[in-house]
Amino acid sequence: MQPFTLQEIQCFDAVVREGGFQAAAYALNRSHTAVFAAIAKLEANLGVALLDRSGYRVDLTEVGRSFYRKAQALLGEMEALRVHARQLAMGEETHLRVILGDTCPLHNGLQLLGGFFAHCPNTRLDLHFETIGGPSERLFEDEADLILHWIDKSDPRLEWIDLGTISFIPVVAPDFLPFAPSHLISPEQMRGLTQCIIRDTARDTPKTNFYVVEGAPQCTVADHAMKKEIVLRGMAWGHLPRFMIEEELRDGRLRSIAGRHFPGMDIALVAARRRDRPRGPVANRLWDYIKAHAPICG
Repeated sequence: MQPFTLQEIQCFDAVVREGGFQAAAYALNRSHTAVFAAIAKLEANLGVALLDRSGYRVDLTEVGRSFYRKAQALLGEMEALRVHARQLAMGEETHLRVILGDTCPLHNGLQLLGGFFAHCPNTRLDLHFETIGGPSERLFEDEADLILHWIDKSDPRLEWIDLGTISFIPVVAPDFLPFAPSHLISPEQMRGLTQCIIRDTARDTPKTNFYVVEGAPQCTVADHAMKKEIVLRGMAWGHLPRFMIEEELRDGRLRSIAGRHFPGMDIALVAARRRDRPRGPVANRLWDYIKAHAPICG
């Protein structure tokens, strides 16, 4: 078998799509003779007949159908490579890596990103979900271009856009506590009760604990949605973002135990990126878009 060229594959694809040599020649802006010769050479090099020319309309042979499926994959890869090269020439990024942290309201965060990337069809959104210390760690390890989470605002390596405030409230199911609820509940009283906490996805940085009762039994979950279900079922207690539990607090399915020892906490949600990293035009347009639509919560 002799090697074949991309031009021959393109001619073959056009003949199949257009249903004939003349229509394929018109679509490719080439002569009928050139297209016919390209297909003939392709078949000769492969040693098989790809097209059945016996009917009014050119059709694929059985071998041709198999070859055509593989050819489609090759042409798809070539088109992707062509788009990639065009973006590189234009200076536009082929993808942006964004991380949604566990403190970011999922609906709001996705709505913000979706509104922007809907107008950037050639830049892929590489989206990941991380918790607690994970988003910042990914940013500093160059595994993310942007995070929607909380940060240490005193860190000079970062710049940010304020997106709002997320309030976390310690809550229990109505019959969870073995004692009367009050605003004076102490860590000692809660030490014998299971506390539900979010798993920190940071790999190397020290783990950050928010109001974890030392010595208490724990159950660990991946996100706040699972944590909410655990608490609702009376299997544990824990801190949950207010935006997720407004309805449950109103109808009594959850009860706040906020008080002197468990005051809850407010966390500043931000969009953050590194100051010391070069950015392309799409990343800068995304930054400006977020500024124009902030705040998104709180």
